[in-house]
Amino acid sequence: MMDITVTTAQELRLTAEEFEMIRQKLGRTPNFTELCAFSGMWSEHCSYKNSIKWLKTLPRSGGKMLVAAGEENAGLMDMGNGWGVVFKIESHNHPSAIEPFQGAATGVGGIQRDIFTMGARPIASLNSLRFGNLKDKKTQRLLSGVVKGIGHYGNCFGVPTVGGEVYFEDCYHTNPLVNAMSVGIMKADKMVSATAKGTGNPVIYVGSATGKDGIGGASFASANITEESTEELPAVQVGDPFQEKKLLEACLEVIETGAVVGMQDMGAAGIICSTAEMSAKGEVGMRIDLEKVPMRQKNMKAWELLLSESQERMLMVVEKGREQEVINVFEKWDLSCSTIGEVTDDGLLKFYMNGELEAELPAHELVLGGGAPQYTREYTEPKYFAQIADFKMSDVKDIDDVKSVAEQLIQIPNIASKRWIYTQYDSMVGAANASTNAPSDAAIVLAKGTGKALAVTTDCNSKYVFANPYVGGMIAVAEAARNIVCSGGEPLGVTNCLNFGNPYNPEVYYQFVKAVTGMGDACKKFNTPVTGGNVSFYNQGPEGAVYPTPTIGMVGVIDDFENRMTLDYKEEGDVIVLLGKQQNDIGSSEYLHKLKGVEYSPAPHFDIEEEFQLQQFVSNIIKEKLIVSAHDISEGGLVITLIEKGFNRNLGFDVTVDTAAFRKDAFWFGEAQSRVVVTCSRQKAESLKQKAISNNINVTELGTVTSGTLKVNGENWGDMKNWKEKYDTAIEKIINP
Repeated sequence: MMDITVTTAQELRLTAEEFEMIRQKLGRTPNFTELCAFSGMWSEHCSYKNSIKWLKTLPRSGGKMLVAAGEENAGLMDMGNGWGVVFKIESHNHPSAIEPFQGAATGVGGIQRDIFTMGARPIASLNSLRFGNLKDKKTQRLLSGVVKGIGHYGNCFGVPTVGGEVYFEDCYHTNPLVNAMSVGIMKADKMVSATAKGTGNPVIYVGSATGKDGIGGASFASANITEESTEELPAVQVGDPFQEKKLLEACLEVIETGAVVGMQDMGAAGIICSTAEMSAKGEVGMRIDLEKVPMRQKNMKAWELLLSESQERMLMVVEKGREQEVINVFEKWDLSCSTIGEVTDDGLLKFYMNGELEAELPAHELVLGGGAPQYTREYTEPKYFAQIADFKMSDVKDIDDVKSVAEQLIQIPNIASKRWIYTQYDSMVGAANASTNAPSDAAIVLAKGTGKALAVTTDCNSKYVFANPYVGGMIAVAEAARNIVCSGGEPLGVTNCLNFGNPYNPEVYYQFVKAVTGMGDACKKFNTPVTGGNVSFYNQGPEGAVYPTPTIGMVGVIDDFENRMTLDYKEEGDVIVLLGKQQNDIGSSEYLHKLKGVEYSPAPHFDIEEEFQLQQFVSNIIKEKLIVSAHDISEGGLVITLIEKGFNRNLGFDVTVDTAAFRKDAFWFGEAQSRVVVTCSRQKAESLKQKAISNNINVTELGTVTSGTLKVNGENWGDMKNWKEKYDTAIEKIINP
């Protein structure tokens, strides 16, 4: 038996203080297997020890929530008619940085299991991706691997990838971000809880056999990426989407038997996590015989079995005496199903190997909300804020030629079409995606059998958060809500994936605290409670931390599909109207950052009351059938929005506006928030403008839709097809020059 010391604990990424805490909780020195269990469960990835204090400040109840935040594997919200929508977003950043294909693929697989373990059928996937400079060969390799991984797993598993976002910034060079979101539907009263209860009830392991892939993955995700990180390749899991498809169908079928007491997927930290969390939640214990766990490799040790993150596995507690019903279902689907233990009443997890006790641990002491440590970290305002404060717009020379700037902007990878990426995803499997030929600001998915549709989106402009974490956090929520509203939906709730650098850096922690506070304030305003999500710290490389990236996944409901709104121009002669205030503002815009090379500038104009009023107004005019298209202004500003609206039907625009009161670059390319471009018939234009004025919404008639040519203040910009060609091929030309 090895001698366990502080050094052993530190090698397992536990601190000396945490080692002492463990000794006190156990009343003895832990053995190596027990220490490994604490290492996994007390990692940042599982315990949220550096973030839980601030996560608790988010609005975590109310609205249409059916379970409180964090209580189950994913959020569950009421979408009406007796149906619930289940959704969650999580990161798989570190594995994707080391092995992009499997890292991304298993990220997709893991988030799907969080959905169907509750009894819901996944119907849509989304993602939010961040990479370094696209011209860099390493970035191209990472991008290619991640996209192939997402496409492979999602396409084979049979859930459409319906939306997402991709950004390219130098700060993500070493540490890309791969955030995966899944959305499912279920009868609201059929939820299966991740809870163990019932002394003597059998604990059953189902799904793939356990191997050594993914061992220590939770701890691996809780440290900086360094040059040595490639040596930790075993921490990256390997996925099998066909196995998961069978697991999905088998789990949904076995739930119908009524024999299942509780179920949880084996994600981060594997068996130790699922046994500990299910037991702690049910205030019970478990006796587990580890030799009964199906294994892919011979002679696996107890600690390896506990910490393996092999994919496509579930842990179930079923009613005693009904084991055969469960086994029959899994045998039908040709899946392994083994009784590996039973529920006990003492609150202890006892792990045996061939009759020998390998570890004895109090479940409560291992888990978040139980004995896992919770820290309050120091934070200080970042020094770079001084450079932002020094920014003067007058130091930036205004533009003369609007057209040439627009041509450059539309080919910047952050703005250009992501066609090269999304054509590798199956967006049509399941035939529920309603956005393929009718684009809208959020993806629209038919929730078959419910009589409703869902509007789903992922959003975060990390440059804004870098410039002002509080305002940027609010904007991320506001933009997600705006995308859903512009698509005809009512925002329901939020899941978030909070990607930041090292929490022990006070400046990074400042970004985290302020961004979470901003998100929380915005969620309260929009009545979109936070259903759960994921915190991913340590996203940095030798060059420093990534931009603070609190990605928002939001789901909205469309009660009446007649109110679904698309973003594209509909007919020549329709009137183009801007709703919201124009600002003399170029802060943190793609124009300023990418074309002018300014790294430090303020976040764009944002006023949450202004935003809320605009969204309420847009929602009303959609229901009143006053408009035929709506598209919010985001990256690239007004001109990019006008151009994007023409792509789907190859329609153009003729706009004539007085810009004398503004800088040209601010008017056309500024990214001030709370602005939406809508179109309506000539007959309804006056009614729309009068209604806007009576609701204190700034309204500007910009011009009309044309058959395909673009005109700006009398200047002919050519045909929409030429602009679309530039937009569609920009990324492909960089990757394959």
